[in-house]
Amino acid sequence: MNFQPTCDIEALVARAQMYHRIRQFFAERQVLEVETPILSYAATTDVHLASIPAQRDLAGQQHTHYLQTSPEFAMKRLLASGSGAIYQICKVFRNDEHGRKHNSEFSMLEWYRPDFSIKDLMFETTDLLHVCLQERFESVRPMILSYKHAFQDRLQMNPLQASWQELKECANRVGLNVDLGKDRLAYMDLLFSHMVEPSLGFDTPVFLTDFPPEMASLATVKQDDDGEDVAARFEVYIEGLELANAYDELVDVDVLRQRFMQDNLARQAQGLPIMPIDERLLAALPNMPTCSGIALGLDRLLMVAMQRMTFQQVVAFPADRA
Repeated sequence: MNFQPTCDIEALVARAQMYHRIRQFFAERQVLEVETPILSYAATTDVHLASIPAQRDLAGQQHTHYLQTSPEFAMKRLLASGSGAIYQICKVFRNDEHGRKHNSEFSMLEWYRPDFSIKDLMFETTDLLHVCLQERFESVRPMILSYKHAFQDRLQMNPLQASWQELKECANRVGLNVDLGKDRLAYMDLLFSHMVEPSLGFDTPVFLTDFPPEMASLATVKQDDDGEDVAARFEVYIEGLELANAYDELVDVDVLRQRFMQDNLARQAQGLPIMPIDERLLAALPNMPTCSGIALGLDRLLMVAMQRMTFQQVVAFPADRA
């Protein structure tokens, strides 16, 4: 049985140095470091995320709780209680994720900025990337590119207007012969992950903005320059690797409850487990300030900083050796 770590000592040292820089970065900006529970009675309803359940006893009764896929819900409850700007470095868990860029347990940096616009958060994210990647890049000057234009540049079609049939035909043309039924979003994800994402962020980091409204998740919806509805969010890509996901945070409790319920209906239709809705988050939401928030994968950031090709090269013990 192999007991040795999959990364070298250099990676352990680089991770420690990165965490120190991140904490110093936020201390200088008076952003408070917080901790929240890893286990919760509720979990994400996102159809594309699989939570890991765990059994535990509370007051003599057994409960099913879930390992967090993100500290988002608990951090928003802190924001609603008047915490001000906060950040967290923590472990998060997603069932059955493994591969060159994935592990079912990974490290995340998440932070929230009350009264920050999504553009303000882009500027701050750029500053943080410069701090963390200064040995690799002389400067970090991201390019801002909309999801729609990235799609059009590479596939000559507007994903905001395309039907599922048009998306399926496009997938077939580029050799992605997969039957996804009439699931328009699934075909869009297939095309994006295979034909768009791998090309992003090689000349300079890319901030991909204005996602289709179906991908709003916990973000607000706005109109782009062409008058089309889009999600107010951005993702960060460097060398084809998605590093971060940011939202102009949704604070409308009725809309959020409806999205949770729609997610569970979609989960039911796909034979996935129905997830308990976080009623504590919904109760707190009316008190939450307008803000922008972002989640950044620290293991992937370390991969970029060290020019390592696999997740296993930057963590001590991946899931198959834990």
